[in-house]
Amino acid sequence: MPTNPFTDVWHFLTANTNDYLHQGGWRYLILALFWVLLLAGVGVAARNWQEDPTQRSVRNLGIWLVRVLIGCMWFQGMLWKLPLPVSDGLQYWTEQESTSAAFEFHRTFLKDVVLPHMTVFGPIVFLAELVFAGSMLLGLAVRFVGVLAVAYTLQLWLGLYGNSSEWPWTYMFLALLMFLFALEGAGRILGFDAWLRRHVPAVRDGKGLIGWFFNIAG
Repeated sequence: MPTNPFTDVWHFLTANTNDYLHQGGWRYLILALFWVLLLAGVGVAARNWQEDPTQRSVRNLGIWLVRVLIGCMWFQGMLWKLPLPVSDGLQYWTEQESTSAAFEFHRTFLKDVVLPHMTVFGPIVFLAELVFAGSMLLGLAVRFVGVLAVAYTLQLWLGLYGNSSEWPWTYMFLALLMFLFALEGAGRILGFDAWLRRHVPAVRDGKGLIGWFFNIAG
């Protein structure tokens, strides 16, 4: 049956994509998690808009929208890393990286370290993408998570560099976008990072371990 962007979005928002359906009844719990993150992000954005006049601009609204959409992208990409500990899709693409990575040391690392221990690396990859998704949707610790996402995406860029079915610029574009989010501190734009700086003195002043972390992370 032909699809289009509108039907694809609807299927994603209602847990009816192939990746969702592959999870069986668990897909409703995963969908609920997505909606909690999305609605929380929208709520925080609305609160920032209401409380801080400096947040009210078309530029800020545009950056927020792009950040949220990228969060949705990370969440959707996370789905095919399930079920844990190792999905067929993750196993397949890791094997692809082990033969198409740009450098020999990378291919060797994937073959000798990652592939034999996929039951460890599978959950790590899943949790990493879940953290990326949550951070972008909520606008929380965006600078810190953005840097991690850049490193993660560059690994994919180099890992699939020689794969004829992949366009390397795809991953480079994503890495550059995550870099801009980190550079801009996009969580300070209609995100939790902005709310924390306004309402939590320890975060605003960088005091204490938690305050210091969220001060530099956001």
